[in-house]
Amino acid sequence: MAGAMSMKLVVGLGNPGRRYQGTRHNFGYLIVGEVARQLGASSPRSCFHGEAVEANLGGQKALLLSPTTFMNLSGVSVQEAKSFYKISDQDLLVVCDDLSLPLGKLRFRPRGSSGGHKGLEDIIGRLGTEDFARLRAGIDAVPEGWQGADYVLSKFGPGEIPLVEECVHRAAAAVADWARQGIEFCMNQYN
Repeated sequence: MAGAMSMKLVVGLGNPGRRYQGTRHNFGYLIVGEVARQLGASSPRSCFHGEAVEANLGGQKALLLSPTTFMNLSGVSVQEAKSFYKISDQDLLVVCDDLSLPLGKLRFRPRGSSGGHKGLEDIIGRLGTEDFARLRAGIDAVPEGWQGADYVLSKFGPGEIPLVEECVHRAAAAVADWARQGIEFCMNQYN
């Protein structure tokens, strides 16, 4: 696998298992799954404490990774894959949900804090840097009377599904653009 061509690592955050399928916190899984589906990628294999697919993404070699460690330990998976393939910080993109954005809104960031997101927090802690790109997909703010943890683990409502699906398709295209064009282009295009 080694070669002069650098590899991209795209990580979709979520929680494993049927219980969490279709929940807001699994937006990252949905998006990276859609990228793999659009690329006609092979079935994922279990490695790096996750499900991984190698693919050609916008003319770039890429590993699409969905950690199966549960959200709070996402960094374990990211760190293993990153060090195995010797992937630089600028070739890492983490895709996750965001409570501070309206449902379906996408936002690219070249770096930054976790913003309270436990998955990002663990990745930053284990990598020892905030200097990696992330694509955040809005899930709306926590509604009145809800606990944050209960809300992010709730499923999208039937009325939200069309917007979620549209967002997943747009985000999958955005991931390919990131691989091909870089973060600045994507910030201008999608934010």
